[in-house]
Amino acid sequence: MGSHGGTGLDPCIGCGLCAALCPEGVLAMEWNRYGEYNPVAVSPCTTACGLCEKVCPFADPGEDEDTIAERLYGAVPGIRHRPETGYYLASSVGYAEEHRAAGASGGVATWLLEALLREGIVDRAICVAPTGDPEKLFAFRVFDTAEAVRTGAGSAYYPVEVSGVIREVLAVPGRYAVTGLPCFIKAIRLGQQRNKKLRERIAVTLGLVCGQLKSRRFTEYVAALAGVQGEVTGVRYRAKNPDRPAGDYHYVFTTADGGEERISWTRGISEAWTNRWFTPKACNYCDDIFAECADVTCMDAWLPEYSEDGRGTSLVLVRSPLVREILEQGIALDPIPVREVVRSQAGVVAAKREHLAYRLYLDGERAPRKRVAPARPKSPFLRAEVAVKDRMRVLSREHPGTGADLRAAMRPDLEHLATVRRAARVIGSPLRALQSIRGGRDG
Repeated sequence: MGSHGGTGLDPCIGCGLCAALCPEGVLAMEWNRYGEYNPVAVSPCTTACGLCEKVCPFADPGEDEDTIAERLYGAVPGIRHRPETGYYLASSVGYAEEHRAAGASGGVATWLLEALLREGIVDRAICVAPTGDPEKLFAFRVFDTAEAVRTGAGSAYYPVEVSGVIREVLAVPGRYAVTGLPCFIKAIRLGQQRNKKLRERIAVTLGLVCGQLKSRRFTEYVAALAGVQGEVTGVRYRAKNPDRPAGDYHYVFTTADGGEERISWTRGISEAWTNRWFTPKACNYCDDIFAECADVTCMDAWLPEYSEDGRGTSLVLVRSPLVREILEQGIALDPIPVREVVRSQAGVVAAKREHLAYRLYLDGERAPRKRVAPARPKSPFLRAEVAVKDRMRVLSREHPGTGADLRAAMRPDLEHLATVRRAARVIGSPLRALQSIRGGRDG
């Protein structure tokens, strides 16, 4: 069982593939004290087969997103590759009108799951949906109708794990579509290499761009900021205002007594999100931005020409000819250059390239093997930003308080980061002007 025993693999994202595929059934997914899922041994491991580590997306089984995706898509006619996106067959932008209002962006992911079911390409679709259970607000669920799939529309910034649904895939014959974040899709691909049923039954994988996951405490913190008094039974994380820009969304909390509280992105959500509060350690070591192991990846169109539309717009990267055909025949999407897709996720690209490179540099010989080479950035401001954000990430996990108490504990680091950013603006502007002059002379 290796390092999965007792406390769980470090770093562990809590995806649950190890628990689902353990041949002895000795692992169960449980909450840890940080509000994250971890595998825990519930009985002794007698074979030490090591399968748990071989399917872990953050272990080092000799596979990475490049090698996995090359086997899946490298021979697809017309396939192309970029270091940021991995393989891609087509890139497009648009929305599904009937799903746009409920979706986090343009509703294309929900439309695609429905189309796969409607066309008989899959028998069941797996996605994250609300549960109504205060102890586990969201979970992966298996659906076999379009109406049921719609309950999973929208984003869920809440821990989930796949052990239950993967066991169902193994127990119930059929063809499945699975939606997941990059690390979850990678884990499923690693599982497919070692399990014939998983390989045969999961027919389509739909990935989502991800900058970071959040622990259960993130939701508890934002609920406290919103003034929620009762027990939270439901959250809508991306409620839209069609008259405002797409990024100006709000969270809606519902409580057991029927109450409802709302809080906007600018009233503390953005502060916690962008500064990596309540982010699991494993996210510090992820280099997959665009879910490179998925047949198709959907994301928000964070580009000036689309982000002003509060109804939401999707960007789509396709790697599978089957998925491309379904999209082309069923929904009006416009082609968009892949460089624009990359530009739309500039913040995530920076976090999973430059910031990751510096973390690996700081780790020295302890650094895990990643596709990003360890490097010390020249900019002292970038070095300071990474250091301060990681300090806040650790403090947010360890601090016992919520709401205002936690924010007060963060104040020194927030002030430090604000000072760093002011200095970067003051010093950076003359440097950019000088570079522009030099560039003009060279031209």
